[in-house]
Amino acid sequence: MSVLVLALVAGAVIGLALGALGGGGSVLAVPALIYLLGFTPAAATTASLIIVTATSATALYAHTRDGNVAWKTGALFAAAGIVPAFLTGAVAGRLPQAVLTVAFALIAALAALRMLRPSAAEPPHRIRAGKAAGTGAGLGAVTGLLGVGGGFLAVPALVGVLGLRMRQAVGTSLLVITMNSLAALAARTGTGLHWEVIGPFTGAAILGAWDGKRLATKISGTTLQKIFAGVLLAVAAFMLVDVIA
Repeated sequence: MSVLVLALVAGAVIGLALGALGGGGSVLAVPALIYLLGFTPAAATTASLIIVTATSATALYAHTRDGNVAWKTGALFAAAGIVPAFLTGAVAGRLPQAVLTVAFALIAALAALRMLRPSAAEPPHRIRAGKAAGTGAGLGAVTGLLGVGGGFLAVPALVGVLGLRMRQAVGTSLLVITMNSLAALAARTGTGLHWEVIGPFTGAAILGAWDGKRLATKISGTTLQKIFAGVLLAVAAFMLVDVIA
């Protein structure tokens, strides 16, 4: 199978997951780029940031039309993560490949466990500015280092820490992810990229996301989350075994 076909298929699958689940789908982008398309871990996390930025910005536009984006709250939350995203984005290219792979596998496993054991976060009685800033900074650091959007972390944080309603949290998380991803990309401008692969991959992911939204109306969210969580756990285990071996 040619590299172009692999890029299109992988992008479509990841877009489908993003559209159906609203968060977590981008975690599959990095392993797909490494094991299917031959990217190094550093190059894969950079390419993933491009894919995440494009798909998140597209979805953000759709949520904006529906009035599900809290712009001021999202901008302030994202602002706390911009500097950490930039700094970890700059550091990522200098870390050993094994370190990046292990860190990514752990984040993938965390995302899977978060999906298998969803906890409905309740709006806080009092919003703590320090906690909100710390959470935003942590999310930015993860985005910059590993090239993942972090929707599976951002949505519950926006509900539990800032008191947004679930629909508004999903839409606002896309604003946070887009801003953090752009900051991380700014620190990686010197990294060599294979646009002949990234372009088709990104296009397929964007188109797949629209089909994912339709899929979400036909299959229960719980079933989708369990299936995807199983895939993520398998990917995380494979990456850890690959490093050890």
